[in-house]
Amino acid sequence: MKTKVLVVDDEQSIVTLLQYNLEQAGFEVITAMDGEEGKRLAEQESPNIIILDLMLPQLDGMEVCKQLRQEKIMIPILMLTAKEDEFDKILGLELGADDYMVKPFSPREVIARVKAILRRSQVPIEPAEEAVDEDVAIEIGSLKIYPEKYEAFFQGDLLELTLKEFELLLYLAQNKGRVLTRDQLLSAVWNYDFAGDTRIVDVHISHLREKVEKDTRKPVYIKTVRGLGYKLEGPKEE
Repeated sequence: MKTKVLVVDDEQSIVTLLQYNLEQAGFEVITAMDGEEGKRLAEQESPNIIILDLMLPQLDGMEVCKQLRQEKIMIPILMLTAKEDEFDKILGLELGADDYMVKPFSPREVIARVKAILRRSQVPIEPAEEAVDEDVAIEIGSLKIYPEKYEAFFQGDLLELTLKEFELLLYLAQNKGRVLTRDQLLSAVWNYDFAGDTRIVDVHISHLREKVEKDTRKPVYIKTVRGLGYKLEGPKEE
């Protein structure tokens, strides 16, 4: 079964360009020309990934992304924007987009981004004789992470995380106590060169802190090491 990509853009030339190149790369492609139709197809067709334009009629890309995440639909989203405004990029990521690209772009780069996101979103299926125990968790204080299930709990409650938030949290946990630079996190979690734009890491760190810290101004788990990067630690025992 082919991997299904939903392309949502109101520019027919871009839809045609993306559809042709994605189909040539072996993907099944469904399309929508406005936000409402895009959201409906996302709910009904369950695509593997959504390429979502920011500026759309009916519902804009931000609102589509926001509503899907509110409905717990965690399909990876690659957001397209013609704007170079940093605010738009950051807001898109905060609403749950996994990645963004600024127009104009090359179809080859879009396909590379799509493949990278899909590669990170698919849990590998192990042979039965080498099956990994899905109940094995990484426990740090009140944080419990199940790598094989792509689930994380804090104080017993399931965390609602996007794919990238989960993978960032997992990588930090796997390197507990180790200071990781933004570039290291970009390379490990996003798995490709992000042109040095480390702000994407800061946005996701901020999002994670909102979910695992009682006071984000005084983090206990995810700490900033000024001038270097971030590290994850457990709460100090009294």
